[in-house]
Formats: sequence, C-alpha cells, structure tokens
Amino acid sequence: MDRHVPFSDLHNFRDLGGCTTPDGHRVRPGHLYRADSLGKLRPDTPDWDHFLSLGIRTVIDLRHPWEADGHGRIPSHPSFTYHNLSIEHRPYNQAALTSDVDPGPYLAERYTEVAEDGTKEIRRALELIAQAADANVPLVFHCASGKDRTGQLAALVLGLLNVPTSTIIEDYTLTELAAPALLADWIARHDGRPPAWPSFGRAPASAMRLFLEALTRRYGSIEGYVTEALDLDAGALSATLRANLLEPQRAGNPQG
Repeated sequence: MDRHVPFSDLHNFRDLGGCTTPDGHRVRPGHLYRADSLGKLRPDTPDWDHFLSLGIRTVIDLRHPWEADGHGRIPSHPSFTYHNLSIEHRPYNQAALTSDVDPGPYLAERYTEVAEDGTKEIRRALELIAQAADANVPLVFHCASGKDRTGQLAALVLGLLNVPTSTIIEDYTLTELAAPALLADWIARHDGRPPAWPSFGRAPASAMRLFLEALTRRYGSIEGYVTEALDLDAGALSATLRANLLEPQRAGNPQG
C-alpha cells in the first residue's frame, strides 16, 4: 500500500499502517501517523480539512518549544489534544555542517544522544501512543521535517510491534522521497540560500541501522531500552500496542 498521505504544504506525512510482522500481521492503517511540522497547517484550507478528516485525536509535537513558537504550532481544535514533548536535549544545526561529515554515523550518534537524554519525553510519548491505541483513536507525532526525532519514535513503536529491523529502516528511508520538497522549503525560508551540508534532509539507511545497532549493543533490544532506560514495562506496552494496532495480514496486501 502507498502509505504517503498527500497534502499541499506537508511533504512527509505518512501512515505507519501497512508495515508487516513476521507472524503474519500488519499495522492497521488509519491509526498511527508520522509527519513533518504540522505548524504549516492553516484553518479554512483544504489541507486543514483533510487533516481533520483523518479523525486524529492526539498530536505529539517532538520539537523544542522554541521551534514550535518560532515556526508555528498546529492550530487548536476541539477534536484533538496537543502535547509538546521535546525529546532532543542537545540541539544541533544540520544545515551548517561541512561536506566532509558522513550523514550515517553522524546522525546515528545524534539519535543515540536523544535516546539517552530524552527518556522522560520518550516515555510519555509511548504512553500516549499506547493510550490512543487502547482507545482505538488515531494519533500523529511529528517534528520539523518528520525525519530524525520522528524517525526515532517510529522505530521504537514499530520495534515494539514486532516489525522487523529491515522494515523499520525502510520506513525511515522513505523520507528520501520528501527530501527535495523539504530542502526547497528550507531554502525559501532562508532567502534562497542553500544549506552548507550536502546531506541536509537526507535519510540514509545507515543512520537508522547504526542507531539501532548502538541501542542493541547497550540494551540488548528495543524492549531492553524501554525497560531499562525508560522504566516502562516493555512487555505490557508491547502487548497493548500489538492488541490494538495489529491486524491479520490479508492476501494481496503487500508490505508498505
């Protein structure tokens, strides 16, 4: 299935539904979304109407509060609750990096920092996702481009759903399809000046692979990270997510 959800001003909004597990299940479509900044939405526009039509009841904004204040938050609406959970505690400027910086190892190191620093916020995000799943209501989480912080949280959730590492990495790399539009937006915001880093906006498979390898070396698995670093019952959390977000894979439904 095509998991991309088209909008005019959002470039990286997609449904995690369709990702499959080795035991013959798939993530239910229409329940868990990941996105680039929802601050680009405006009331009384087709994009806004489309967003509301998805029935989303919880919005998790993973950006720093200063990012949300400076670049806009999603407009308020009685149909959903908004949570600003900044999981990144050590900001870094990808646009200013030099061309010799290899994006895979560099991004993996930053993701590992986030996993170590943002435990309180990541824990709360996972709790909200489990609550939404248990209540059978759709949820979306996002950051600025929908790649780094969003990609990390997506990886944790998909891992808890028993989605294979190869599929988690593939989901991460789908941001590559949105990279040209995200880059164009950045250039437009900076008076036509391109970022210094040639890899700005890219989502190489090596970044997610190296991050997951680092997590596994330290904690044994995603479940080990959730248990040890986040102090959550990974078994219970995984069971809740699987019971509510997985469905039997029907014939003719290939992996998304």
